[in-house]
This record gives sequence, C-alpha cells and structure tokens, in this order.
Amino acid sequence: MSLGPILVFDSGVGGLSVVAALRHRLPEAALAYACDNAMLPYGVREDGWLVRRILAVCEAAVAASGCVTLVVACNTASTLALDALRSRLSVPVVGTVPAIKPAAALSRSGHIGLLATSATVARPYTLRLIETFAAHCRVTRVAADALVREAERWLAGETPDAEVVRQALAPLWEDPALDTVVLGCTHFPLLRDVLAAAAPREIAWVDSSEAIARRTAQVAAGVASHRGPGESFATARDPRLADGLAHFGFAPPQPLRVL
Repeated sequence: MSLGPILVFDSGVGGLSVVAALRHRLPEAALAYACDNAMLPYGVREDGWLVRRILAVCEAAVAASGCVTLVVACNTASTLALDALRSRLSVPVVGTVPAIKPAAALSRSGHIGLLATSATVARPYTLRLIETFAAHCRVTRVAADALVREAERWLAGETPDAEVVRQALAPLWEDPALDTVVLGCTHFPLLRDVLAAAAPREIAWVDSSEAIARRTAQVAAGVASHRGPGESFATARDPRLADGLAHFGFAPPQPLRVL
C-alpha cells in the first residue's frame, strides 16, 4: 500500500525554512508543499477571516496531496487556527510555536527579542508563551510584516531591500543588552544571513524548524511514504515561485482550488 507525503503548509514560501530540517531528520520521507500566496501576507489580516481561510486552504491541500500528516509551518496560522484544524481534519496536524522557551534559556543577559508578524506578536497565545517560559526575561516584541515580502523576493532571486531590513530590525537595537532574537515567522530564517549582516553586533538567532522536524518525526514515524518528487500547490499563479520551490526539491506548483 502506497502512503502519502508529509504536507508542509504556509501562507507563502516561509515554510520552506522548515523543509531542510524535515529532510535532515526524515531523509526518506516524501514531502509536499502548499502555500496560500494569493492571500499573502497572513499577519495583517482579520482573525475571523483568517481562520475560515486557513481551514479552507488546508482542507483543499490535504485532499489534493493525499498527505498523511500536515505541518502548519506558519506561526500566524498555528497561533490562530491549530485547534480548529485538528478538529476538522482527519490527519495529524503539527503546528509551529515561536521559539520563546529555547531563546529564554539561551540568553545570557535576560533580554530577548521576538521578531514576528503583527498578528503573532499580539496574539494571546504568544503572550502566554512569554509568561510561561520567559517570565524572568525582558522580551522586546517587534512586528516586522515587511520582512515577509523581502523573504519572498529573496527566494525569487531578488536582493532584499537593505533599508526595509534596517527599519524592521531597528527597535531591537535600542538596548545593547539584547542578545537573542526569536525568528517568530517561518519566512524570517530564509533571511538569516541578511539579518545577521544588518545587526550592529553578534546576536543569537533562534527559530522553531528543528523542533517542528522533531515533532513531525514522532507523529509521522512509520507512516510517510518513501521520498519521491515533491508535489507543490499554490493558490495564485506566480512564475517566480517555481524556481524557488525547485531549490528545495519541489516540482512546479499546481493550482490549488479553494472552495
């Protein structure tokens, strides 16, 4: 019996930052990718609308891919719609949690930054993570929605706008004691080298990709099929997307019809 792939979902290409970690931990597993690029970025949209949209897109993508596990590689979608997805879908769902806990443990100064979308930095779920795992730390929360587009541009082979990056990061540098930054959007690890080059001092950058891969390996153990050409799906046609997905081992995206 042929089993399906592990499906990675994000609003755009950010979930590709998780793909490398998944392939390292599960080298034989087949992966598929789906993005809702027609509605990018998620982080600036209204909550109720987003929940309905995320459910509709994930249902369509799960059906189209025949996957055995869904990885929601999107902090905004996970902090908002994870419970609804688990209630609606018949496959296991692995979510993404901003890496507050490991960042708080790593910081020597006790001052960490959270770089995320405006939705994630303000979400009650995120605030509970901070209260639970970083109550002893000062946490500077920075909404950096503009970096989502810069990550999309970078994957398309364009050079990120240095001024946009500088402005997005500027609030982090107001206190020289801040020594650790949580990349709380899966788009942002794609820009890790760009962000590090723009920082005025050496900073520890922490993301959730390894934790997501570790949890996915537990959930999908013995279930996912052997690796083959990776299918991909997108809700909007974008000629630049095929090249970016190809770098991560995926075929050109098929159109995803969302009801």
